[in-house]
Amino acid sequence: MSTRTPDAPTASPLLQWYDRHHRDLPWRVSPPMARRGVRPDPYHVWLSEVMLQQTTVQAVKPYFANFLAKWPSVIDLARAPGEEVMAAWAGLGYYARARNLKKCAEAVASQHGGIFPDTEEGLKALPGIGDYTAAAVAAIAFNRQAAVMDGNVERVISRLYAIATPLPAAKPLMRQKVALLTPDDRPGDFAQAMMDLGATICTPKRPACSLCPFNGSCEALRLHDAERFPVKAAKKEKPVRRGAAFVAVTSDGDILLRRRAESGLLGGMTEIPTTAWTARQDGETSAEAAPFKAGWESAGTVTHVFTHFELRLSIFRVAIGERVQTDDGWWEPVTNLEAQALPTIMKKAIAAAIPLAFKTAKG
Repeated sequence: MSTRTPDAPTASPLLQWYDRHHRDLPWRVSPPMARRGVRPDPYHVWLSEVMLQQTTVQAVKPYFANFLAKWPSVIDLARAPGEEVMAAWAGLGYYARARNLKKCAEAVASQHGGIFPDTEEGLKALPGIGDYTAAAVAAIAFNRQAAVMDGNVERVISRLYAIATPLPAAKPLMRQKVALLTPDDRPGDFAQAMMDLGATICTPKRPACSLCPFNGSCEALRLHDAERFPVKAAKKEKPVRRGAAFVAVTSDGDILLRRRAESGLLGGMTEIPTTAWTARQDGETSAEAAPFKAGWESAGTVTHVFTHFELRLSIFRVAIGERVQTDDGWWEPVTNLEAQALPTIMKKAIAAAIPLAFKTAKG
């Protein structure tokens, strides 16, 4: 083990690395463009940051492009029907983000004339914007000196200083270190450089330390133990919840759908009828709980992992001659399923009962 004392880290080598190796992303203004005076669009920065929370860059790119095509400005998004926004979001998960996205757009449009506040404090006053998003938008869109810390940044900073305190308890110390490192002149580029470094060089497994601009300053590298950081508290086993879902299709190819309550898990999303499962309790699992009496048949079980629990749904299906009247749903052509705000778990359930449903919808 080396006894060399690492140099005190500074932002300069990281920014030099970023100038040469930055990722080209659709919501980003590259360093060469920034030097020409081009500034990021705050709407693009905010939209991308909300989408990127707990979601990969590759998954976000088509959603980002689709949102901009439908709603080129925050005012356009504010005016959009909520169900259309939820449908465009379907598949990205964590659907409270989509509800808050709509509320935030409405607040920016109605209270700020379509112009985002340019400070962390002003941004945090908007619906759905917390510490991370406010810091990211303030730094990247408005060049404010804000400590931006996502998962990639946590990994970089924990290794740079060999922070042994487990997450999440280590977050305040990490944020303090990031704030001290963030330069006055290019805070937005610094934030994006830290994200890029964590995504491409300082990766969770087998980090490319020899290519890292911080390799002369990294305490974890000195200890030859980079993969130990960040230290994480032991994970609790996720509880398993159970329920049932019911796929009813008419001879004309219509499927019974309904809309979930606005509050709670998957709030405001479209679903097939299900039993009353939640993150805290099981729902009924038999065909006896179906929305109407018919010859329901088992179509197997699907599993979906949410943040705090695992859900196992027993799927039942029935083919009927014509529509049945229900109190809280509607009949939709199977060919129109892709236009509906169906979360992934509902798509899984429908696919289990009607294997070609989404291929039919696309074709």
